Amino acid sequence: RGFDHEVCGIAEIGKVLSTLRAKGCETVSFIGNVKRPDFSSLKPDLKGVSLLPKIISAARRGDDALLNSIIAIFESEGFKVIGAHELLDGLTQPAGVLNSVAVSDFEKADIQEAYRIAGAIGDLDIGQGAVVCGGLVLAVEAQEGTDEMLRRIARLPVEIRGTEDERKGALLKRPKPMQDKRVDMPTIGPSTVSKAAEAGLKVIAAVEHSALWVEVEKLKSLADAVGISLVSLRENGDWP
Repeated sequence: RGFDHEVCGIAEIGKVLSTLRAKGCETVSFIGNVKRPDFSSLKPDLKGVSLLPKIISAARRGDDALLNSIIAIFESEGFKVIGAHELLDGLTQPAGVLNSVAVSDFEKADIQEAYRIAGAIGDLDIGQGAVVCGGLVLAVEAQEGTDEMLRRIARLPVEIRGTEDERKGALLKRPKPMQDKRVDMPTIGPSTVSKAAEAGLKVIAAVEHSALWVEVEKLKSLADAVGISLVSLRENGDWP
């Protein structure tokens, strides 16, 4: 709020474009969480009216199609779209164990299985995350998001998941195989660590330079305190 800004309705596409041009903007970056709107309740401007049918059609094909259609609008209007991680240093991480909590071979197997499952649901444009414990798939992420998925795990019987006293299992987040990494990169923040801790998990993993690790030093401190390993796999899913 301390910066010059303009508030636009989500379907006021003409206002968005004219505001960017009036401010001399040439580059656009998308950051933050946006829930799917109720398209029938939107109040588009004239430009939005002309584009909304195409956007709604794309939305029916999945999140990737929806986001790609929005990127295409800005690019067709002459703007360059770049990822937030290209603007801010330290948002992505190289391959490696990022904090001081060691990972056992047992947990590595869960990470690899979660990587495989997340890839499978990504192929179907369902979600980006999966949780595996002892080889058993506890949850996959859909429209509810990571935090809600972790809340579901915390309600599962302790016989099939870890606890705060005996942590087990891994959360793995990765981009969908055909995803444009300029938008909707998998994100891991302090709330991810807190919810994973409540769910009894031992590992939070992602892929090198393919996830946004928000407030990474705080993440490491939180994870160390609760006994959760933070892991960044190689791009092909191999152990770092």
